Amino acid sequence: MKIPMYQIDAFASEVFRGNPAAVCVLEEWLDDNILQNIASENNLAETAFIIRKEAGYDLRWFTPKVEIDLCGHATLASAYVIFKFLQPELSFISFSTMSGELTVSMETSGRLSMDFPSRIPTQIDITEMVEQAFELQPMEIWGSEDLMVLFESEKDIRSLQPNMEKLSEIKKYFAVIATAPGESVDFVSRFFAPNAGIPEDPVTGRAHCTLVPFWSKRLNKSQLHALQLSERTGELFCKDKGERVSMSGYAALFFKGEIYL
Repeated sequence: MKIPMYQIDAFASEVFRGNPAAVCVLEEWLDDNILQNIASENNLAETAFIIRKEAGYDLRWFTPKVEIDLCGHATLASAYVIFKFLQPELSFISFSTMSGELTVSMETSGRLSMDFPSRIPTQIDITEMVEQAFELQPMEIWGSEDLMVLFESEKDIRSLQPNMEKLSEIKKYFAVIATAPGESVDFVSRFFAPNAGIPEDPVTGRAHCTLVPFWSKRLNKSQLHALQLSERTGELFCKDKGERVSMSGYAALFFKGEIYL
């Protein structure tokens, strides 16, 4: 069996930046163990699997360890593959996923715009476990599907060296987001998910489902410009739409080939 696979750098206009994701094009669903083994073999933050249907595509995402319910950069990468290689006549794609219908449209600027669910966080008490994990006093802590930790400045976010063992003890949430106001953008962030096999994710769409409604309310603006301050760095153009969030960015092809099973 040969499976077409593409590796795309998402939320970046050139390779070696943004967040790499693998996109595998299937004719039908394979056994979950095979999908997980492919993702583990790729050893990227996410491997996306897509199947073409009459009204769009089915889409699933796997980290090297687990299947997850929502992923932004691998969705962007999947849309890029479809627009560029599979159905270049399209300008709009609908994906059927574990998180419901997600859509991606091609903007005239060349950016891809994704429509995702909003995950509005609620404030919770600061815990000693979080303080120990970051060795820096947070200003506030908020929770949604992920734990969001607010720090004072962009400098704080850049300098974080979290204790992954301590972060792994935070079992209630899929991942931990660190965020602060930006110096040249509206806000900055970093994303840590050691329990999913991702110590630090380079650029994370799902995190912005929580970040965008939070910063939109705090800054009193719906259009937001964001940077994720990983080593590779990623740029996102976001909009708070109430129950939905839009995120747009560029993508670049790194390679295309085939998996042999």
